[in-house]
Amino acid sequence: MTSAQPETQPHRTTRHRRVRAARKPAIGALAAAVLLAGAWYATAGAATAPALAVTSTAVGLPAAFPYLSAGYNNTREWTRTATAAAPDGTLRVAWPAADGIHVTPLTTAGKRAGADTVVKGAKEVGGLVAHNDGFALLTRVSDSNKWKETAAALVRYQNGKQTFRTKLTGTASKDTAPLLDGQLTWNGSKYGAYFVVHGAGGPADGHFGDKLAYVSAKGAELSGGWSWGCSHNEGIALHAEKTGPFTSLCFDDWRSGLFVSTGIGAPDDAPVVQRERCWAGYCGGTFPSRTGDLVRSATGRYATAFASRGAASARKNPDDASGRGWTVTPKTGTHQVAVAFLKDRNSGPGKAIRLSETKGVEHVNVRLAPYGKDRLLLSWESIKNATCKDGTCTGTFAGTHLRLIDWNGKFQSPAKVVRERITGDIAVSADGSLTWAYAPATPSYAKPLTGASPTSTTLKIARLKP
Repeated sequence: MTSAQPETQPHRTTRHRRVRAARKPAIGALAAAVLLAGAWYATAGAATAPALAVTSTAVGLPAAFPYLSAGYNNTREWTRTATAAAPDGTLRVAWPAADGIHVTPLTTAGKRAGADTVVKGAKEVGGLVAHNDGFALLTRVSDSNKWKETAAALVRYQNGKQTFRTKLTGTASKDTAPLLDGQLTWNGSKYGAYFVVHGAGGPADGHFGDKLAYVSAKGAELSGGWSWGCSHNEGIALHAEKTGPFTSLCFDDWRSGLFVSTGIGAPDDAPVVQRERCWAGYCGGTFPSRTGDLVRSATGRYATAFASRGAASARKNPDDASGRGWTVTPKTGTHQVAVAFLKDRNSGPGKAIRLSETKGVEHVNVRLAPYGKDRLLLSWESIKNATCKDGTCTGTFAGTHLRLIDWNGKFQSPAKVVRERITGDIAVSADGSLTWAYAPATPSYAKPLTGASPTSTTLKIARLKP
């Protein structure tokens, strides 16, 4: 566990959420975008590659879903949805509305299975676990504290009724949660909730860090985790383990990069996955909505994917008296697609693998999911003719792409442009099927989001079976 220190980088404000936007180019434009994106799209032994055929079903919503959020510099981002699979194969989808967080029950085929459960007073989808009898939701709820900010909370519903609502921040721990950017996982006996916190007293007062809390099946806080880790945390990933600490990653803006924080918070010797220029607005966007995918192989390796500007150089900041600050000079002006592999839960790789080198194209919303026994599904959105300032870019949307890679980062299929968006957590069913929810809107990254988000009263449920 680390203690809070004064940052030499700019403070992150509570205006941290971003926007997701959408605009659908013509088929010809999409084809042109594939050619524009560079030779890496064309390489791969794809003669026998899967078709990556995504199907989708429409689900009507009882309330309006604001499907875009304003991120750093009001960058357009998708409002996060979370889709989770229960052991019996049924699905749950969490999404925000004005009256709280809605959790929609779905059949194994992705069709509505009943009325929504509305978690009143909840402010954000921070993570979702589906159970046969309901769900657990990481969210934010009202609280009384010096900043007048919300508290992180784990809420459990069984058979349509709330069985516990455990606050994970508060006066005793001297922290709040004005935003979560969180992950929630379950190992069959306990939950792991990983999220951003704001110091409300003590040495961390006024600073932003992160917290990992373990909670029992009945809502009791357990030992383990930490009260203060990466500072500021610009991206979180978490994977549940049967024993020992849950595997975790964080993007730390002070140390500038992606780190393995498993079991230790983020002390100075946390293993480095990738150095990045990582203060607010620059690092913000590497993981979609500050949350990343962490996939475990059958042999115990881990993979994560992110948008990366790389590091032409990285050195400690001589003006930071703490000795923790780093200065990173980015390799590229736009974010490229990168993947990193960890040999185990405690070790970082030698370096991340960059899978694109198209400098005029910005890559956003990079996601990763298991695909069959030995491959990974990689997804991203591309923005051509990108104009970038202060770490964020505008330009012309050039498609949502899917591509398979193996556990060495080698391509196993050509890139495929699809109409389905991936706007949040992907559910992995027992048979390997992947399911996710998205608003049926087409992206636009032509300008920042100002004003209210557009809304939708429909969700599309996308499914992909290996």
